[in-house]
Amino acid sequence: MLKRINEKTESTVIPGVRIADAAFPAPFRSGLEYSSPARGTWNIVHTGMLIPEAHQIYVCGAGCLRGVVLTAAEMGTMDRFSTVAIRENNLLDGDMEDLVIEGVSDIIGKLPKRPPAVLVFTSCIHHFTGVDLDMIYARLRERFPDIDFADCYMNPIMRKSGLTPDQLMRSRLYMPLHERPINSSSVAIIGNDLAAQSDSDLVRLLKASGLRIHEITSCKTYEEYQEMAESSVYISYNPDAVPGGNMLSDRLGGRHHYLKFSFDQGEIDEEFDKLAETLIASGPAGEDFAVRVRNALSEIREEGRSAAEQAVKETYALIGDTPVTIDYTFCPRPLGLARFLLDNGFNVKKVYVDGIPAADKPSFDYLQEHYPDLMLHPTVHASMRFAAAENTAHAERNEAQSSGRAQVLAIGQKAAYFENTKHFVNVVEGGGMNGYEAIVRTLGLMKEAYLEEKPMRDLVQVKGLGCEVCVR
Repeated sequence: MLKRINEKTESTVIPGVRIADAAFPAPFRSGLEYSSPARGTWNIVHTGMLIPEAHQIYVCGAGCLRGVVLTAAEMGTMDRFSTVAIRENNLLDGDMEDLVIEGVSDIIGKLPKRPPAVLVFTSCIHHFTGVDLDMIYARLRERFPDIDFADCYMNPIMRKSGLTPDQLMRSRLYMPLHERPINSSSVAIIGNDLAAQSDSDLVRLLKASGLRIHEITSCKTYEEYQEMAESSVYISYNPDAVPGGNMLSDRLGGRHHYLKFSFDQGEIDEEFDKLAETLIASGPAGEDFAVRVRNALSEIREEGRSAAEQAVKETYALIGDTPVTIDYTFCPRPLGLARFLLDNGFNVKKVYVDGIPAADKPSFDYLQEHYPDLMLHPTVHASMRFAAAENTAHAERNEAQSSGRAQVLAIGQKAAYFENTKHFVNVVEGGGMNGYEAIVRTLGLMKEAYLEEKPMRDLVQVKGLGCEVCVR
């Protein structure tokens, strides 16, 4: 029997579960999905545009192309973007390989300037019909030996098994890199959409150690991008970048080091100790370099601990028991953030998360035992389309406050939308933070959000927060 779902009824219940009763890693059943208007996270178009001077070509049905076309148009990068539309006759005639080869070739031939790299995005229909992708790319490379081709995917059927589309896209960012002699004084920070903060513990350590830092977000030309291949160490701190870092290491010979993003001070210390050893092992020979790395880390750690302790005191003194909500778009380990805040006395009530990241399993177990009433809510469940309306009372209380201070403080865009609050931290994907600096910066942003209102509905609907770096 068909069931009407486009209107709210008395029986509508906003889905949620106490963390004590939640299952790892999937606390909610998969089914009909809803997409909230919070659009600040990046999609494959934004990420692909990070490769300077590269051209993107999407091969897909016209209906599916609509979203990526709009993204490129909104970014003002239509000159670096093209499409090949698949029609019914291509399926019936069995010429899907020819369509990709000839379509891509035609586009390249008509471009005003030959791109050094082309990212070809195939789609789920190519997998359903068994298209020979290896042959396609072999032919394209034969025709255009001066162009670096990267096989990319706009394929929603990959979301539930194997590497996710996000993991694949982050790995494809570095496929066009050519092998170069390794420079022991160069390192690369990889796998991020947003640049590492200049005052982050990672960047400070690398600079104080005298190392040259490569990062795709700062590359203005294709040649600058190619210089990343000289790096002796590739450092990632986004979990979705790990497969790409491993592939890069296997292909070019540098060492991949995964620096876990964390709000736990013990884990931060442990992770940076491991990084220091990797840098010493792969960096310039000699005891002087090792001493420089260890001294720099010691100074950064001492300053970071002191700053974090002070930030906790100041933020809690201001915010007190104000209800706090967190969503997964803010950082790679939302439960780790919830644990940190709860252990320091903050009143975290909800975390919006559709699945529990593997890296967050220790925090999940800890929260189940120590904070069993913490609520988890999904973001894509169909009933979540009513969540913002259900939480209107929070917004009304906010507006009733003569001080303008928050009655609900949201960390992340989706939390802000579902809680219908103007007091929120507007950051996605970790915002380039890491180490103790992530603790200090997050608490500072919480203070700012508590004191100042933001035009939530205007801000969260802007796609790809910070993607201006892609427009070169």
